[in-house]
Amino acid sequence: MNKSKKVLAILAGCMTLTTALTGCGGTTTTTTTTTTTTTSKGKSWSKSTSYDTCATEAAASESCYDTAPAAGCYETSSACETECWDYDYDTYYKDNESYTQPQENGFYITKGNPLSTFAADVDTASYSNVRRMIEDGYSLSQINPDAVRAEEFINYFSYNLNEPRYGEKFGITTEVASCPWNEDHQLMFVGMKTQDLDFREAPKSNLVFLIDVSGSMSSEDKLPLLQKSFNELVDSLPDDGVVSIVTYSGGEEVVLSGESMKNKGKIKEAIDSLYASGSTNGEAGMKMAYKIAADNYIKGGNNRVIMATDGDLNVGISSLSELEKFIKGKKDDGIFLSVLGFGTGNLKDDKMQTLADCGNGNYSYIDSLFEGKKVLVDELGSTLVTVAKDVKLQVEFNPDKVNGYRLIGFENRLMDAQDFNDDTKDGGEMGAGHSVVALYEIIPEGSNGAINLKYQENAEKEKKEYSDEFATVSVRYKEPEKDKSQLFSIVVNDECVMDEASDNLKFAAMVAEFAMILSDSDNKGDASFEYIMDNYKNLKNTDEYKDEFNQLVRMMAKRSL
Repeated sequence: MNKSKKVLAILAGCMTLTTALTGCGGTTTTTTTTTTTTTSKGKSWSKSTSYDTCATEAAASESCYDTAPAAGCYETSSACETECWDYDYDTYYKDNESYTQPQENGFYITKGNPLSTFAADVDTASYSNVRRMIEDGYSLSQINPDAVRAEEFINYFSYNLNEPRYGEKFGITTEVASCPWNEDHQLMFVGMKTQDLDFREAPKSNLVFLIDVSGSMSSEDKLPLLQKSFNELVDSLPDDGVVSIVTYSGGEEVVLSGESMKNKGKIKEAIDSLYASGSTNGEAGMKMAYKIAADNYIKGGNNRVIMATDGDLNVGISSLSELEKFIKGKKDDGIFLSVLGFGTGNLKDDKMQTLADCGNGNYSYIDSLFEGKKVLVDELGSTLVTVAKDVKLQVEFNPDKVNGYRLIGFENRLMDAQDFNDDTKDGGEMGAGHSVVALYEIIPEGSNGAINLKYQENAEKEKKEYSDEFATVSVRYKEPEKDKSQLFSIVVNDECVMDEASDNLKFAAMVAEFAMILSDSDNKGDASFEYIMDNYKNLKNTDEYKDEFNQLVRMMAKRSL
């Protein structure tokens, strides 16, 4: 390695960081958050970690370059430290990705914490980004565990969910069955789906394409792929509505403003004319995009900024806290946000996730034209048409049935129990035909893993009125242009407890198991690639995306031999 240019790694002490990315109306509880910056193939790592309590791990591995550190605080030898943190500056700069991940959810005892509350806002970027890593040849040790968000893995796929009944906003699907990675536990499946919508029948749309044309976007998997993907989107748009294009690099430029969707040739010509150069002033671009969206605002319509970038903001607003503050001030104007991530090497996943979470929006990662079509054409309604905002879920568990539970994923979207009924606290956004699936790992009452409380169980138990109920699932949401929420609830009873899981739960459990292996979860138990591969063959309902998932598992299994 050329050592003429070196980066001095400053290993900071561990500090408590309050409400890191769970702002935007999220929980006020202190959150353990890990931010990592990695280079391609996992060969080089820069890590700053925030913890409530910080444990010292064992000495570093024999090869500092080939093994990525797990989440935590490390005490390494000075020799190894010099080797790991001594870079050629140009290599480090060009291959520099950043991720932020709160501490994984643990188990709660139902008697003391019967309520689980979270915002029903699910992105899919994590799965497609990690898929890119696997297809690029990463081994298990080379995948950054902070890039893995279990709920985004699970929700990348389609499930056979109940449709909404007439006059209702959501259809709810629930099920309880055994847990494949812990024989003493169960899994509870909660699926929620909105009504499908033909985009041609949707309200008029006012779309602003906010496109990063800075120098970092020059590679084939960035601006050129972006242009092809957006052209597919334009071809799919109805004629009724307007499109604007704002670009940013060192400054911002309005390429089109309020162009009729009928003029598809002109819109595509403007997209094809873009080229990459200069620095990345995302602040100027975002301000102009929201101004153009406001200028062309359609009352009762679909008003949205679609931001496409690698997230490398290096001029103007650049820190996560500044981004959060800026975007929170814009979301109440009735303008929604979609964030599309492109490229490898310097992907700023943490910044794009913050923008989407705090801007009433969603975040997808596009690594191929195939994925671009999936997000922008096949899922056009769920990506671009909001049918419910500030959607929150709250599950109340029955302690007579459930001794303990943990929510798999959604760490960035946890909320305090009292925030569920507070309409000033933000939830998630759901589009037309959009679905949200949550998995809970359950410790059944009376099982080997159950925790018995001495003083709470002194008295003889009385027969309870709700003895056949496992849990109650409640949902709060607002109509897109309303400020007052609506509530509905369903009961998960003994009829939902199955001896054999449905394909819905079987496949969701496989995806969760895969995510736990990749992130080296403390709760992965007996999870294995072999179990996933063996049981995938038994699924009755699969599709091309699920088959691709199975191939990714097989790739990782071979590399782990």
